[in-house]
Amino acid sequence: MITPSKRRHLRLWANLVFPFSIVSAAETPQIVERPRPAEWSHLVFGGRFMDVFEPMPDLGGMTAATWGAPGVVPRDVNNGIEDPAWSYWGGNAALDQDGKYHLLVCRWPENSPQGHFAYHESTVVHAVASNPFGPFKVQDEIGPGHNPTWYVTANGQYVLYVVDGRYLADSINGPWKKSSYDYDSRDRQETKATNYLHNNTFARREDGSFLMVNRHGQVWFSRDGLSTFYRITDDRIYPPVAGKFEDPVVWRDNVQYHVIVNDWLGRLAWYLRSKDGVDWKVEPGEAYMPGFAVHPDGTKEEWFKYERLRVVQDRYGRAIAANFAVIDVSKQEDLPHDRHSSKNIVIPMTVGRLLTVQNTEPLVTGTAVIRVRIEAESGFDPHTDVELDSLRFGASEEVNFGRGSKLLRSEPAGRDLLLIFNGQGHGLTRDDFAAKLLGRTRTGKLLFGWSRLPGVNYLEPILSTRLPEFTTSTHGLAARVEVQNFGQVASQPSRVKIMAGATLVGSGAVPELQPFEKSNVQLRGEKVLPRGGKETITVLLEGDGPTPRPFVKELRLP
Repeated sequence: MITPSKRRHLRLWANLVFPFSIVSAAETPQIVERPRPAEWSHLVFGGRFMDVFEPMPDLGGMTAATWGAPGVVPRDVNNGIEDPAWSYWGGNAALDQDGKYHLLVCRWPENSPQGHFAYHESTVVHAVASNPFGPFKVQDEIGPGHNPTWYVTANGQYVLYVVDGRYLADSINGPWKKSSYDYDSRDRQETKATNYLHNNTFARREDGSFLMVNRHGQVWFSRDGLSTFYRITDDRIYPPVAGKFEDPVVWRDNVQYHVIVNDWLGRLAWYLRSKDGVDWKVEPGEAYMPGFAVHPDGTKEEWFKYERLRVVQDRYGRAIAANFAVIDVSKQEDLPHDRHSSKNIVIPMTVGRLLTVQNTEPLVTGTAVIRVRIEAESGFDPHTDVELDSLRFGASEEVNFGRGSKLLRSEPAGRDLLLIFNGQGHGLTRDDFAAKLLGRTRTGKLLFGWSRLPGVNYLEPILSTRLPEFTTSTHGLAARVEVQNFGQVASQPSRVKIMAGATLVGSGAVPELQPFEKSNVQLRGEKVLPRGGKETITVLLEGDGPTPRPFVKELRLP
């Protein structure tokens, strides 16, 4: 039994061993209440991401005879994975070729002297279930590692990311071989950032290349998810608000990219969307926060922390369930041989419906009606399941608040249903790349979906530069700059320019570049710069395609 004096002793010991990770709960607040934007109070049901989470299914394990603070008992111990002898954390599940769901998750002994902070010595295990919700049963151990995330490359290679490297295998059943990633920050490295490449998250693109977002919210690309990951963004993609952000998760479906990032101190997560994985749009409302894990009878599981979100996807890439690492008390209070611990839980999600806008012209040019086809699927009949009067369609900024285009009528389209909306009031602009359908089913449940828009090019070149390299000669300074295409299609010829402050230093022609191809462009000088001085250098790309963001950095010239 852990007595109060023993608990105080363990806290003091932990503070000495992990002075930068652990302090007493009395010294550092575990929660900071974040103010919400005033407009969030006007969101309708389905206007925030958190509304997609559904009650957890009954898996036959509901009991109060288990560990946990009063807020998390009774609970269904068959949900996800848990064991009184182990503390579980992180992990993601996916359906594999054998028709089973495989969860790669890390754990450490509950009775470890470090308590929760024994995660530094965690081991990744492979667990299996017949459905995405559990119970997951451990099959074997893979090896040391923390915060695991696994994915499969286009050529069938299984990759398991952990914070200090990766494991590779030809099958989900192994054998797994430890290796490491190769990262190229491309002159954008944050030398002062801690845990800079921890807790990375990955999404496979249409051509088999990979997008990665690191803990600090920068975007990286790899040709195949195995070879070098190249950083292309300078700033973080996270919302421009106060927050202790970590544990991002990125995924791609048949419409767009999604990111959710957690403010662990505020216990508030944010949701963003993107057409290409580079430029992101923040959606209003909480993506998740404590108190949303419920059972069909209304019983809640009041976990203190929900972290390490990962999504289970269907064949269209849509999120159908969410894996969370949860703990019943603050991490400092989870000590050995007590009633507190952590586990992985799985929460079902309302699946977005499959939509297609039938109009051929861009909606922003004006149209009398918008024709949206909503597809029938197993378990969903749009002819009988949709509450037609509840539907709104258009920009998320409109429909999330109960506005948007109104339904005029519907027409049968075989098993599918054609929805005809008023062409006015949709709120879509040329910056929009997806439209949202929002409403209810006839039983009062959430109904939503996203659709791509006519006239939007979804695969475009993504040109990115490094900093220029300056060399000296008898004529002054000469420069060259590397330009690389990280898109999935070839780029058109373009130009690169270098500015020193507001002065044009030089420019050069960039040839057509295939995906991941690069060119070292020699720049023709426009102005002689003084040697040895500091200058704010801006690298600009200009062409017919999307305009990349300027790369700006202060340099000391040779």
